[in-house]
Amino acid sequence: MATKKTTTEEKKDAGLIIAPRITEKASQQSSANAYTFVVKKNATKHTLAAEIKKTYKVTPIAISILNVKGKKVFSRGKFGRTEGLKKAIVFLKKGDSIAIAA
Repeated sequence: MATKKTTTEEKKDAGLIIAPRITEKASQQSSANAYTFVVKKNATKHTLAAEIKKTYKVTPIAISILNVKGKKVFSRGKFGRTEGLKKAIVFLKKGDSIAIAA
């Protein structure tokens, strides 16, 4: 019995959104129909637009993607570095909204 092999395209697009980014600034932007998400490193604007459309049933007007660098930290007598992340700001048209549980 043959099994279906998954291609790299299917693996790459599966679950690009890691979590909504809930900060004070992000909650202020959500009142202006801009929602912030932490996304995987391989996410692009086109793949994120498809993911938002499929998951939340809304069509984004625009998407901005930012790479946030990690920071140097000093804790318990040791130097280290926090991990960087990639975040996406999704802009929706007036009247659309995404329900994000805090």
